[in-house]
Amino acid sequence: GKTAKGEEIPNTDQVQPKVVAGISLSALGLDAEGPFVLDASLIRDLIRQKTLSLKSGVIVLDFNHAAFRDQEGYNAKEFEVDLIRALSSVAMQLYEDEGLLSVYVNVQLDDEEGMSEEAKERKNVIEKDVLIPFTDYELCIKNEGLMPPATEGDETESSLPSWNDIEWELQRMIARALLPPPIVGESATSGGANSADLLMGMNTFFLSLSFPKVEDAAPYVEEMCKDVDSMEYRVDLLASAREYLEHNSETCDEEDKKPDPRFDILYQQQRLRTLCRPHAQRAPALPFAGSDIIDNALPIVYTVRTAHQAGTWPDDEAGIRQMFDLLELGLRSAVEVLDVESAWDKQLTDKLLVRAQQRYTSLILGSHHVVGSEVTMEEAIELYRQCRISNRAHGAKVVLSINDNENNKDQMAYEASVAAAKMDDPEIPNIGLVLGEQGSYSRILNPRFTPVTHESLPAKAAPGQLTAAEIMAARVLTGQIPSQKYAILGHNIAYSVSPQMQGSAFEAVRLPHVYTRADVATVEEFVEGPIWNDDNFGGCSVTIPHKQNIIPHVDVLTDAAKEIGSVNTVIVKKDKFGTRVLIGDNTDWKGIFNPLRRKLGDDSGKKGSNGMALILGGGGTARAAAYAASKLGLERIYFNRTPEKAMDLAKEFGGIVAHSLDNDAESKDSLGAILAEHQGSLEVVISTLPAAADFTLPEWVLASSALPIVFDVNYKPYSTALLLQAMEKGCDVVRGSEMLWEQGVGQFELWTGRTAPYGVMKKVVLE
Repeated sequence: GKTAKGEEIPNTDQVQPKVVAGISLSALGLDAEGPFVLDASLIRDLIRQKTLSLKSGVIVLDFNHAAFRDQEGYNAKEFEVDLIRALSSVAMQLYEDEGLLSVYVNVQLDDEEGMSEEAKERKNVIEKDVLIPFTDYELCIKNEGLMPPATEGDETESSLPSWNDIEWELQRMIARALLPPPIVGESATSGGANSADLLMGMNTFFLSLSFPKVEDAAPYVEEMCKDVDSMEYRVDLLASAREYLEHNSETCDEEDKKPDPRFDILYQQQRLRTLCRPHAQRAPALPFAGSDIIDNALPIVYTVRTAHQAGTWPDDEAGIRQMFDLLELGLRSAVEVLDVESAWDKQLTDKLLVRAQQRYTSLILGSHHVVGSEVTMEEAIELYRQCRISNRAHGAKVVLSINDNENNKDQMAYEASVAAAKMDDPEIPNIGLVLGEQGSYSRILNPRFTPVTHESLPAKAAPGQLTAAEIMAARVLTGQIPSQKYAILGHNIAYSVSPQMQGSAFEAVRLPHVYTRADVATVEEFVEGPIWNDDNFGGCSVTIPHKQNIIPHVDVLTDAAKEIGSVNTVIVKKDKFGTRVLIGDNTDWKGIFNPLRRKLGDDSGKKGSNGMALILGGGGTARAAAYAASKLGLERIYFNRTPEKAMDLAKEFGGIVAHSLDNDAESKDSLGAILAEHQGSLEVVISTLPAAADFTLPEWVLASSALPIVFDVNYKPYSTALLLQAMEKGCDVVRGSEMLWEQGVGQFELWTGRTAPYGVMKKVVLE
């Protein structure tokens, strides 16, 4: 609770909502009888009994514990070797046998006097043998924990390192680690939280940083973040990369070696994230397990570009071996995209990608640069196939060279990317560029994840690079990006914030689209009107009372729309003949599913858990709620004033109908009797009832020690009577406003084929 100067540590609730969910268990202790190390089998039992889990606690293996320091009547040296051996054994067993998510907290103070020589020596001994091999991720800390808290309103607060940054980076790292493993070829329509098709999506850009030190980029970061979706961290251009080469050189004497530059390479990437964080308006959603969304983590592309592939890293045998070491360091930083050149040692490549598949969630971007010579179309196509790296890359990037622009050679990279995409299954995002000024047009043609410079920067990272603003203007001018028309279709919808939400999202990513209201009494008025029949109609949101009536007017229904029986999203696609195809989808269920999935964590709906969801209401949103609950693996209980509607839900989605919410053991159809009979725990209550009903739950439902999560789909008022009751009882709640922006994010990504600016959409709804 205090800094080194005795000042109060500042409240960090603004970073992310705090969730006090359990304990921190130290595997090493010191009492009156001396030091002790908990047996790995004891810790294993605690894990398997769920006494310790990601939501309930962490295990700390502290190699700088008080047990390593002399105290009155206690000689630490006497025990040091045995303690290190015992802790190392526990670390190995928890990592290898239990497969625990393990983070090495690497402390390297700027002040040489800040760490004792004994601690430095101990760290050097065990880092290579224990701390790195038995951990997946690495969090680097300098002096952040010793710094005084920033004063409110201090202009330097966002640029100076702080303890808040360390907490945030640990949250981001864990959130990234717990994402589902990326699936090669997963499409944007699947809505996966770790989809290359979205992160490397249509009209997305990454900015190549060429500064020797990340801090040099600080003056430009705010403006750069407005125009790009990711930052490329060019490790080969860092000053610390040259130090890394010197440090690992066979000719470098042990006495001349400086501290290992690998720490600085990791730490500077953390600083880049910190600099971007206040300005990351285009950042996608990053779910943080059991809590909230991190919406200010701008993705990073981690690149070590070799000398013969338009970079600076040496590509002799020793250099390539060290390059793969640095790529593994990228995985340890929980990077979003790892650029892996596809031309090098197959064994080293295989070792890296096997490890990436087994322990990490980073997307792999296979790449190849042809520098100084031309290739044929057939050779270019084969390079794309090579960059798939035996179907383990989630995206492929090929950069070509041309000597002249006869016969539109600057279009070859794009044309080869299209041809290559048709040759292999599954299809992955292909990125195609041509180097140099003659290749500028290729950057306009390339539709996804284009590397760019920025007008605020003092120099371009590569000749021929354009800014994102220049590329978007050219794409609009040439018709590559038409200005599309979207709308919300409904009746009496003056209250809807969807136009502001979607309009702000389009503006944030510089798409020239328009989103309006279509307030009509019948669906026919809309489908016969100008928006629906416009050549640039891109799709629409659909709300009451038209979610069922729109169905006959679409060409294809998704599985979700079919099962739920309603459409809240219309997407416009073109078939291979250029004919318009109207697709009806439903993202309402995702607006319910996503927040609950985060709140419930990994333990919901597992076989034998008997988790149950009470769904109140019987309309279209109740159907989406039932679908979402089934996807969460929860048994459904339905209650509605009209029992027939509840019975219809039970018939279509499975589940049980409660005729009353009483805790009446004698009435088998009461909620209490149903829970008792099925020995179930009520994990979730989802109300789709109108806010005007002022519905509240019977007191007994919220009297249990295991309180349910209470979800009210209404977003006006902000806190309904049900939510006020639930919060008073201590329940975790989800508001309808969260459902609104979650389903809207799903719509945006279906329409645009790219990640949505989650924070922008959320902010509009809340305001």
